[in-house]
Amino acid sequence: MQIELSKKEFRRLLDMVYIGNWILNSTRGNERFEDYDQVESKLFALCRDHGMGVLVEKWEGQDVPSRAFADGGIHEAIMDYEDTVFFEILAEELARRDMDYQPVSRENYDELVSRMDDYIAEFEAHGTDNLILTNSEE
Repeated sequence: MQIELSKKEFRRLLDMVYIGNWILNSTRGNERFEDYDQVESKLFALCRDHGMGVLVEKWEGQDVPSRAFADGGIHEAIMDYEDTVFFEILAEELARRDMDYQPVSRENYDELVSRMDDYIAEFEAHGTDNLILTNSEE
């Protein structure tokens, strides 16, 4: 297989591969999806031939994204994604709790979305500062 990419497109592809592999493997410890690591390694190895050698380094015999790549802002993009997902999941869980965990239906969908929007607005304004956890057993 052969794919024609501009240098800019290749750089964007590296970002997407890194982000995808991070999402798939960053929490897996020793149970990583090795085939995704191999694809990432194969693509980053191509950096040397295309004037982007600073983006790749060897680690334990494998080509991996370099510190320069990892420290170049990609983790800020990942953190933005993680924050958004965290707050969206939290808003949905709180809204569903408020609705006594009723199954989502056509009849209650608008209410669920409205409650989620209220929570998202609160999180955008104050983050988690106003969340209070109580122990119902006390």
